[in-house]
Amino acid sequence: MGFCLLAALGAAAREYGGHPAMQAFVATMVERHGFERAELERLFDQARYQETIVAAMDRPAERVKPWYEYRAIFLTEKRIRDGVDFWRVNRTALARAQRDYGVDPAIVVAIIGVETFYGRNMGSFRVLDALATLAFDYPKRSEFFARELEQYLLLTREQQLDPLDLKGSYAGAMGYGQFIPSSYRAYAVDYNGDHKADIWNDPTDAIGSVANYFARHGWRPGGPVAVPAQFSGTLDPATVNVLARPVLTPAELAAKGFRPLGPAAEAAALPLQLEGVTGAEYWLAYENFYVITRYNHSHRYSMAVYQLASELSRRMADAQG
Repeated sequence: MGFCLLAALGAAAREYGGHPAMQAFVATMVERHGFERAELERLFDQARYQETIVAAMDRPAERVKPWYEYRAIFLTEKRIRDGVDFWRVNRTALARAQRDYGVDPAIVVAIIGVETFYGRNMGSFRVLDALATLAFDYPKRSEFFARELEQYLLLTREQQLDPLDLKGSYAGAMGYGQFIPSSYRAYAVDYNGDHKADIWNDPTDAIGSVANYFARHGWRPGGPVAVPAQFSGTLDPATVNVLARPVLTPAELAAKGFRPLGPAAEAAALPLQLEGVTGAEYWLAYENFYVITRYNHSHRYSMAVYQLASELSRRMADAQG
């Protein structure tokens, strides 16, 4: 067996016992949160470095695919049809979440549809392995994932869960709505009254948790999300596809060459330019679109959620009427 193959196998199977970054992390958890050092060391002796996680972090679909290809992943007939089925099965919880949080059921269903195909694909990585790999062996974002690993251990202690049991995405996101640990601790809710917020197995808790996330991030009930636009003139790159709250008034947008292709709100909007099949397509995105980007900081992601939600709403309306 060649040296390169041996090295690769060694990297794939590497354990975290004795890892300097792990030892520093354990010391912090002992001092800051009162964990037992020996208990954490035993836990990390069972954690494993996952090289495939590092590779996935370096090539996410949002960066490598143009919008029209990215959109095609989520706007499929099966995902739409199954979303309608999910909505029907969970209509009571979705209606209650709309009353409690003011969030459109279509948006909640679309988030769960985009994230996990309505619970089918919640991730196959042990969350501990994913977060340890990224906290200790992914320098580009090690500080962020060390904080998420801290939140994960607090979460499992609070919920009396075994940290070795939970599965999730390559980035440590969990459950129907793919909450990272800090989001779970901040926004997950017990929505069925059984005294635990189970976003892994209970769609009712997942629905309430996603709706709570959106409400807490400023979702405006009944507010617009986005509208197609036409553009003429010279594009100002400083004002397009900005991951910030919309501030340009309709008059300012018109002065910059953007006009809505349909009914538009008299509200501040953000102009978007996306890669369509036949060329650039333009949109005006409103405050609620910005709120979707708080879930995942990507215009492509947010537009996929919005367009899936729109199609789900249309299908549900057709079925009812």
